[in-house]
Amino acid sequence: MKLRHEQKDVSKLINEFRLRTESCSFKAEKLIFNGIGNFDVYNITAPIKINNKIIIAGRVEKRDSEHAKIKFFERVGDSYVLIKGTPCLELQDPAISIIGDELVLSGVKIFDHPFNKGRLWWKTVFYRGKDIFSLRKFSEGPNGMKDIRLVDLDTKVGIFTRPQNAAGKLDSDGGRGAIAYTEIDCLNDLCVQKINQAKILENQLLNEQWLGANEIHVLDNSLLGVLGHVAMFDNKMDRHYFPATFVFDRLSQTYSSVKIIAERSMFKEGPSKKPDLKDVVFSGGLIRKSNKKAELYVGTGDTEAQKIEINDPFVEYELV
Repeated sequence: MKLRHEQKDVSKLINEFRLRTESCSFKAEKLIFNGIGNFDVYNITAPIKINNKIIIAGRVEKRDSEHAKIKFFERVGDSYVLIKGTPCLELQDPAISIIGDELVLSGVKIFDHPFNKGRLWWKTVFYRGKDIFSLRKFSEGPNGMKDIRLVDLDTKVGIFTRPQNAAGKLDSDGGRGAIAYTEIDCLNDLCVQKINQAKILENQLLNEQWLGANEIHVLDNSLLGVLGHVAMFDNKMDRHYFPATFVFDRLSQTYSSVKIIAERSMFKEGPSKKPDLKDVVFSGGLIRKSNKKAELYVGTGDTEAQKIEINDPFVEYELV
């Protein structure tokens, strides 16, 4: 299939979203996490069934810190309880995918920037195993790159990457953050060189804005549904993050226009880590349902985790 896209401004995307949903009502719900004391849990994965348990991985950290740990929680009744004996990884922003018969978990490792004193840098680190108890590190992404996501394509592994110019030059490859795509034969091939070979999906947003992939869904034929986020600064340099989607055809290398699927006002009110993060909704995962609806799991304000039911953003591509 040959998909068409149009370069969009995030401000235009949010206006389009509000027009599409002006007569809709949404019921959001905060997720409750037990066993973590006075730490925040946010930027979660969607729930996944592992060994007959419903599991969520979440970013756990103090309100005044960026030094996070990824921890695993099991759904018990209406809340999620910390699972004892699982790895406690010093990483941010977990992502989970199933590749073949293995569970792959990635997270963002932060460390002191080698050239800019007092600044942090980051990279994505990958773990694999039969379950959450047997995870072992097997690869890393390039320095300065978050939001690397993997998807099982049966005979290949698809990789969505997030090139970003480290010097902040908006007219260079990646700008403040773009999405790129490539494929490898198997997990053993995942390395910095392969990740850096990904081809940028050009002209999705304006150069001064940015986007990243959060979770990939295999649709009909050669189509991949990308759940991600789009973001921008306002004139006060406050950040605004919105869950968004688009569809990518891996054979024709074409893609649809980005659409926003949720905004902060749809969710329950709550605190933010910093004043400039008040309007941040970070996509975690999407559970697609049989009634053309989907449950969207997100982090809000860099402090809490919530879920909300929305229209399935990919269903139209499975009816053609």
